[in-house]
Amino acid sequence: MNNKTNYQYLLSDLNSLKGVGLKTKNLLKKKNINNLFDLLWKLPKSYTDRSFSSKIKDLKIGEVQTVTIIPQKYNFPRMRNLPNRVSCKDETGEIDCIFFNSYEGYVKKILPLGKEITVSGKIGHFRNRYQLTNPKYVSEDSSIIQQIHNKYSLTEGISEKLYNKIIEQIIKNLPILTEWHSKNILNKFGNISWNNSIKELHKAENIGKYKNNFYQRLAFDEIFSTFLVNSEIRKKIRKVKKKRKIINIKIQNSFINKLSFSLTSDQIKSLKEINKDLNSSNKMFRLLQGDVGSGKTIVALIAALNTIISGFQVTFMAPTEILARQHYNLAKKIFPKSVNIELISGKSEYKKKKEILNNLENNNINIIFGTHAVFQKKVMFNKLGLIIIDEQHKFGVNQRKKLSDKGGTDCDVLLMTATPIPRTLTMTIYGDMDISIIREKPKNRKPIKTYSKLESKIEDVLKFITKEIGLGNQIFWVCPLIDESKKLDHSSVTEKFQYLKKHYPNQVGLLHGKTNTDEKEKILNNFLKKKFQILVSTTIIEVGIDFPNANVIIIENANKFGLSQLHQLRGRVGRGDTDSTCILMFKSNLSDNAKKRINILKETNDGFLISEEDMKIRGFGDVLGFKQSGIKNFKLADPIHNSDLFLLAEKEMRRIENSNEDIGKFKPLIKLYDRADIINDIA
Repeated sequence: MNNKTNYQYLLSDLNSLKGVGLKTKNLLKKKNINNLFDLLWKLPKSYTDRSFSSKIKDLKIGEVQTVTIIPQKYNFPRMRNLPNRVSCKDETGEIDCIFFNSYEGYVKKILPLGKEITVSGKIGHFRNRYQLTNPKYVSEDSSIIQQIHNKYSLTEGISEKLYNKIIEQIIKNLPILTEWHSKNILNKFGNISWNNSIKELHKAENIGKYKNNFYQRLAFDEIFSTFLVNSEIRKKIRKVKKKRKIINIKIQNSFINKLSFSLTSDQIKSLKEINKDLNSSNKMFRLLQGDVGSGKTIVALIAALNTIISGFQVTFMAPTEILARQHYNLAKKIFPKSVNIELISGKSEYKKKKEILNNLENNNINIIFGTHAVFQKKVMFNKLGLIIIDEQHKFGVNQRKKLSDKGGTDCDVLLMTATPIPRTLTMTIYGDMDISIIREKPKNRKPIKTYSKLESKIEDVLKFITKEIGLGNQIFWVCPLIDESKKLDHSSVTEKFQYLKKHYPNQVGLLHGKTNTDEKEKILNNFLKKKFQILVSTTIIEVGIDFPNANVIIIENANKFGLSQLHQLRGRVGRGDTDSTCILMFKSNLSDNAKKRINILKETNDGFLISEEDMKIRGFGDVLGFKQSGIKNFKLADPIHNSDLFLLAEKEMRRIENSNEDIGKFKPLIKLYDRADIINDIA
């Protein structure tokens, strides 16, 4: 293999490097560094300038300095715990090099008597003599030491010296790759190559220079590689030819007219986009994205009905059994009696489950609701035409591709998410899909009034909820932690549950992450049936279940949550036709960002606007409020600061797609950015 021309060098195993044994390799792997390419993105945080050599008389105590000396005398004490000492000098003075836990042989090897040696380290002073303790940089060749050495955020057990040697080794052997970008794109980055960009990235003088051509070019490569992969997935899905669903608009409109509410213009637009896909000979792979309470479910159910009328079966999957049952009950309520509807549940009796599976295989069931159990091997469909999945955030790009394949040739895929995210993130996370967006809220949905309250004013909050309970309303009370923590100044759900129980006997329930699934379902069902009035919970109530009688949510330590998560939590109320309230509680010592977040929540109910603001405040990595499976973890690119690069990548991708340009030349780019497992048959 020619390292100078082959990108495969960068995908080599870590132990192909000199100085990297099994111990170092394992330490690096703990930091998710698995090959040489991964090492390139651990950037220097600062640097130590050892390029200037001082004379002993000019040394400054407490500073890292470089000095050329001649060792004069060894002092190796026979008593344990005493350091080895080497007396050294230059023409201007004397200095001692001190070694703790070092063997005599090692000290004699690196500091031979009478030879001129260059050393570098932090200068100390003891008993009127300069000293240098455990110098890490020692060499007869002064040019090796008299350099600028980068400082990295190091894994414990790996020295700065070793890390610099590893990085220098990779950069020295960097392959000169054939350029993959067009002249037009290269021109935007000053025509700098990938190879030279990497070299510039690791120079000490370039630390923090995010606007420079080399940084911008590498950030663009990262973004563009994701766009390429998404484009290839879209192409593969569109190549699949399917039987078209014949949409009976007359039946559809008759069904819509019988609903107790009118569809918004966004719902109508999204339905038209979905119908167009269903009616196409190409496979649908669409995301239905909408704000909390914007009415995605009814759009999905109308699409399901259209699919059923055209002679196909539908499966509707939700992340929890209670949510699956909620969708099932809604379908039973609004669908014509001629539609056969079933729910497959973990709690279903064996006999009942067997009967459902048999009816499904014999096409006696039109639509089945359930959790991920609906995709088990034993679940066989007769003529599956549409898969609908609620709360899409459970699935990354790999799972989505597998899901599309699993459905079979004639099966369309519709995924829904109630998490509004900024456009730059949408382009990245959902770039493999077509997207329909519902921004508009139903006309009968009242805005949730949001207030902030000091924790010390809890008595005012209790008076308010006592009044609400008297009116027959229910309350969510959300806390960040399960148990009291000495380290974190958060309220815990268990403590708050005990506190509220004293004020409202037999009216308070408790729910948290340690509650087992069966118990959780029981608690939520009891709350839905109004068997108690207040549900004290952690953030696990975030996922979209409808509790029409819950119209108040109190969120403690609101400053500890991100904006998007607060908005998702707030969306648990306001599902009925009464006025709803969200109270954000906080301690007095709020940061400026926390104040800003709370004020934004008070000013708007628009989830898309909130997500944009959240990303500006907190950065894109945590904007969704949870670890999202399949999110592209960019090393350099940032959807906030590099939004222009995202738009440029989108424009370039469209140009390539429209001109049917062969993407074979981008093979190194795709392979290096480790997404080839999805499109591994790329030319």
